[in-house]
Amino acid sequence: MTIEIRAATESDVPIVFRMIQALAEYERMSHRVTATEEGLRAALFGARPVAEVALAYAAGEPVGVAVFYPTFSTFAGRAGLYLEDLFVEPAWRRHGVGRKLLEHVARLAGDRGCHGLSWSVLGWNESAIRFYRSLGAEPVEDWSVFRLSGEPLARLARSE
Repeated sequence: MTIEIRAATESDVPIVFRMIQALAEYERMSHRVTATEEGLRAALFGARPVAEVALAYAAGEPVGVAVFYPTFSTFAGRAGLYLEDLFVEPAWRRHGVGRKLLEHVARLAGDRGCHGLSWSVLGWNESAIRFYRSLGAEPVEDWSVFRLSGEPLARLARSE
């Protein structure tokens, strides 16, 4: 089966949203999804898009998604790409779809002169970790991810 990867268009927002919801369910985080199709449309295809989306198709049906955006490394003095989400429909896992999506994003990173491609993976997702290691990816052991959101973010923003 041939797998086709293409950039998502605005008309693909319902597909992207459905896959985000499926990813959240897989990651046991459905309760954290507050995105809407309208919000995604504005974020991905509005006046200032903040991320890009690649969709994987097999037999004309969408079977996977990669959501990514640029980052910047002051140490390298160059841009990078951050892979926010990589999701493959359960029936299509272990058929090369995830690899094709990663190849696509890696190719974009190379074409754009990026210093690297980064992403996060849940510690319990051993199959994904094995897959990423098989590609040559290595965990970043010396860093911890922090997030400021909700009321703590608002409180800091109001500080003077």
